[in-house]
Amino acid sequence: MSKSLAILGILVLCASAIFALSPAEPPAVGTAAPEFTLKTNEGNQASLKDFCGIWVVLYFYPKDFTSGCTLQARNFQMDGEKYKAAKAVVLGISVDTVESHKSFCQKEGLTFKLLSDTETKVSDAYGSLMEYNGMKLSARNTFIIDPKGKIAKVFLKVKPLGHSA
Repeated sequence: MSKSLAILGILVLCASAIFALSPAEPPAVGTAAPEFTLKTNEGNQASLKDFCGIWVVLYFYPKDFTSGCTLQARNFQMDGEKYKAAKAVVLGISVDTVESHKSFCQKEGLTFKLLSDTETKVSDAYGSLMEYNGMKLSARNTFIIDPKGKIAKVFLKVKPLGHSA
């Protein structure tokens, strides 16, 4: 009997470990967007609630200064006037530091905010956390959040080229 309980205990621990390592599911369309507060490339705090009443294009990307992420950021910058006309703000999130974001914005002339998720909590809350070569990075996903704070559209595993359009 005690051997059976020991085996059951091991199975429960293994199942718990597997569940803990499983990535979170992205929020579904129609649900409330997970709230967050992160530091921006400017060193200020930004929260989702700061953008209540306007559309938010929240895009997650793996790494500053990489070819795909640079192309994606440049395209969001290039389409900036279209977003303004639609009363939308673009926010980029990765696990990079505030300093990295600041340098990336300066180098690429980005005028929208990049948010630093070094603790990976926001990326995880949006089901946008991945592991690559032993590092935790933000996965390339985008969420359109309506003015009431609900998820209006979800784009998973996007390609950098043409995604902004």
